[in-house]
Amino acid sequence: MKKVCVLTGAGISAESGIKTFRDADGLWEGHDVQEVATPEGWARNRALVLEFYNQRRAQLRSVKPNDGHRALLKLEDQLDTVIITQNVDNLHEKAGSKHIIHLHGELTKVRSQRDPSIVLEWEDDLNEGDLCTLGSQLRPHIVWFGEGVPKLEEAIGHMVDADHILIIGTSMQVYPAASLTAYAPNQAKIYYVDPNPQLNYELSRQEDRLKIFKGPAGTKVKEAVELILTASF
Repeated sequence: MKKVCVLTGAGISAESGIKTFRDADGLWEGHDVQEVATPEGWARNRALVLEFYNQRRAQLRSVKPNDGHRALLKLEDQLDTVIITQNVDNLHEKAGSKHIIHLHGELTKVRSQRDPSIVLEWEDDLNEGDLCTLGSQLRPHIVWFGEGVPKLEEAIGHMVDADHILIIGTSMQVYPAASLTAYAPNQAKIYYVDPNPQLNYELSRQEDRLKIFKGPAGTKVKEAVELILTASF
């Protein structure tokens, strides 16, 4: 069975009403990312960080998957498909996708500050005093700037076996996720869906096997999926 690696970014979730990670002014929902998405910000103002992610979690409860998320189910029904996402939302799960790797963590989980292997499902607010079994404060299960990406090796392991790579809604400028296509076999076909596709160094070297779908995920993912399934590219 042919293998497909789907790499998704903020653009696919934006159509469901979730803002992209950072606006043009460098802010995330009005906050400096250094204050809410770094270990240093957590150390300086734990209450601010907790409230920020509580608001993101509340927003997530109010949104639904869009046609871009749902279009991937047809791909999963017929091919060996893994979704490697930079998003921390659970819209792929809500759409029904099963094999998902969250590179940057998950909003609906928390983990122990003392032992990162202690990870809990968490749908409600996370507050000061919410502790793990070791008595340590729980923190958002998010990979912050300056932290390692634990799932990166797993993602690379799938990329090296890919026959098709479908990129959706990401600028392909944020590393290490943007470097994943470099690990794919030379014969792998690449499909790129984005309203404003940008070719980084790795993609610019692979234009002979790259098909670009310029437009929103809600309509263009369906076109890319059909092309993959018909093997006409």
